[in-house]
Amino acid sequence: MPDVAAFLRSLPQGDTFAAHPLLAVALAALFLSIMGGALARRMPTAGGLVRGAGTFGLVVVLVLTAIDFARMNPDLALPQLGVPEQVIDGEETHVPLSGDGHYWIEARVNGHPTRFLVDTGASLTAISPETAAAAGIEAQQGLGTVRLETANGTAPAYLTQIDKLETGTIAARDLRAVIAPTMNGMNVLGMNFMSQLESWQVKDGTLILVPHKAQLPVTG
Repeated sequence: MPDVAAFLRSLPQGDTFAAHPLLAVALAALFLSIMGGALARRMPTAGGLVRGAGTFGLVVVLVLTAIDFARMNPDLALPQLGVPEQVIDGEETHVPLSGDGHYWIEARVNGHPTRFLVDTGASLTAISPETAAAAGIEAQQGLGTVRLETANGTAPAYLTQIDKLETGTIAARDLRAVIAPTMNGMNVLGMNFMSQLESWQVKDGTLILVPHKAQLPVTG
């Protein structure tokens, strides 16, 4: 199977395309639409097929962009776009599998609402600079930086600490994290959060998070 990321990086401005594959798809679809329109003057049938393929590609890019926007915007609840709502069942938080094959949780970082991608392969929780700014979180200069592996190689991230991260029935405090400028606005929930739970499991496509008693949010 060809390495798509490597192919994109081989193109002019390839690093940009590898980091934003939807941009490459959009440009290719636009090129097909233009070529199809020009070809239709001499070969209507072939030109129509090429232009139709380009139009279809642009529609796919639009839909995928809308899905990504819905994931990153906590003010939108759009389960029909692949962002199912999580459910509280007693002391458990149930997170359904999203249409993209990942688990996304709705959380509050120091009171600021946002979304996290659950990544059990990540040792540390990572937040975007936008989330950090909205939650009043700054890099802790004395701790230095770490290197994160990305599609374009290693990139710096800045160590910090989240005073409180809440989701469903869970409230984790003094959580070590990194501010990661290269993650395109995404937040990632790592194993340092998951390890604070009483337990977690995936059952029938649902991620079930069970907190320690001490993590239950104080109500009232």
